[in-house]
Amino acid sequence: TFMPKLTQISFLFPPGQTHGDSVNQTEGQVTLSEEAFLTINCSYSATGSLILFWYVQYLGEGPQLLLKALRDKEKGSSKGFEATLDKTSRSFHLKKGSVQLSDSAVYYCALRDTVIGTAGGAGCKL
Repeated sequence: TFMPKLTQISFLFPPGQTHGDSVNQTEGQVTLSEEAFLTINCSYSATGSLILFWYVQYLGEGPQLLLKALRDKEKGSSKGFEATLDKTSRSFHLKKGSVQLSDSAVYYCALRDTVIGTAGGAGCKL
């Protein structure tokens, strides 16, 4: 009997921070089989002109920009991952149709306002 080998892929998502504008995403570790469909939820609480980002941090490396979006319904894509900014539902969910072992990493959803010189300064919320 042929039994395919199942490789488990672990994804770690840190909890969102809350400092006025905020992002909330899937928390904790998620384990998937190779070639499984991945969705990492990201919702945000902010208004105005924003840029939403997904960063990825592989073991032993610093965070790297994976993708971003500025306009409503804009789709960012990179390395088989994609996310569409939905300003109505205030979401920017990251998806990949077929994950691989090499996708094991920490994923961060982040936002930044695009207004320079606002009270408290523009910042990036992880």
